[in-house]
Amino acid sequence: MKKVAVIGAGPSGITAVKNLRDKGFEVIGFERCAGVGGNWRYDDPSGHSSVFETTHIISSKYTSYYEDFPLPKTASDYPSHKELLKYFNDYSEHFGIKKHIHFNAEVLKCEQDKNGRWVIDWKHMNTDLINVQKFDALVVCNGHHHEPRLPNYPGQFSGEYMHSHSYKKAEPFKNKKVLVIGGGNSACDVAVETARVSEKTSISWRRGYYLIPKFMFGLTSDVFGLRSRWLPKFIRLPFMKFMLEILQGKNEDIGLPKVKNHILATHPTINSDLYNAVRHGKVQPKPDIERFDGNLVHFKDGSSEEFDTVIACTGYKIKHKFFNKDLINFEKGPVNLLHKMLPANVRNLYFIGLFQPLGCIWPGAELQSKLAAKHLAGEWKPDGDLQSLITKELNAPDVKQISTDRHTITVDDFSFRNRLKKELTKAN
Repeated sequence: MKKVAVIGAGPSGITAVKNLRDKGFEVIGFERCAGVGGNWRYDDPSGHSSVFETTHIISSKYTSYYEDFPLPKTASDYPSHKELLKYFNDYSEHFGIKKHIHFNAEVLKCEQDKNGRWVIDWKHMNTDLINVQKFDALVVCNGHHHEPRLPNYPGQFSGEYMHSHSYKKAEPFKNKKVLVIGGGNSACDVAVETARVSEKTSISWRRGYYLIPKFMFGLTSDVFGLRSRWLPKFIRLPFMKFMLEILQGKNEDIGLPKVKNHILATHPTINSDLYNAVRHGKVQPKPDIERFDGNLVHFKDGSSEEFDTVIACTGYKIKHKFFNKDLINFEKGPVNLLHKMLPANVRNLYFIGLFQPLGCIWPGAELQSKLAAKHLAGEWKPDGDLQSLITKELNAPDVKQISTDRHTITVDDFSFRNRLKKELTKAN
């Protein structure tokens, strides 16, 4: 019986443990947090989570569930972090997953020996004693929302400067002057939430972003998008843009930067509240930052304002500290993995959940886990040379996005799921 290590017990890790065990492998999981759920453990002592008090998922319950364990019918249309953590715990209890995981455990180093087995150094968080174990295969599910990416501007800000990873709730910013940097989901949520209690909240964008409301014509926006997928992409994207502008107007009409890319050129920002906050005068739009000077922020339109706090909602690096960078390093450039899962040059190594879907991550991670388990069991193999297939995949992305380090792992949720299901059908 092959022995498999799984790093991480978030939404991707728990489904990896489940599906590998379904194939008869001996599985041991390692998780830094005190329980399952990973990023959705709002107040875990490890500080791993990047969700905050009011976080709700940005895809709806209708598209955001494991096929082997659907969400309860009573779930909210957009479940909160509390609902989702309960869901992941219920999944783990139902499939008997927790007893196979070391919690409060940090993986320090992973390397292969001369026989190709994985040697893993790990320790419990509250001790310095290092344990060494060997495994036949390694499955990495540690996510990509734990290593903050901070912007680099000239000058120095003398007030409170933080990344959104450290933001938990709005209350500490009461009566403060707050500047939020970014136009993604976290930035818009943080701006709206702090504006309820702050003296002033501004939001700085370096480019225009489409803001997609959570509901369109009585449907959740992902279901609305799903129902329009019969349209060819060259019609569907302009149609989506047209419908958004009909519903809520244009950015430039309320002081936000004009969007110059197609609607999926950046990761979608699903937010129904920022437009209202701007129009109510609660959040002030600002352009990109020119430089810092003490607590004074100079913007590229020539304006300057004082702030007490700057919150950078500027994404995360893809980081795997337990690998030698000569072996695995996805911080820059393309992520060379087939199906965002299988490397060409390292045997018995799988990545689950290392993709950014235009939708929800764990349904795709569940399918990846099933495919990885079949590959390890010898029941599936790729149709051709791995590196050639990876290059072909990289040259034909689901959507063409702007060239930044944040947009190296994007997939169209339903296209990605369909490809994985097709491969699983071949295996069966």
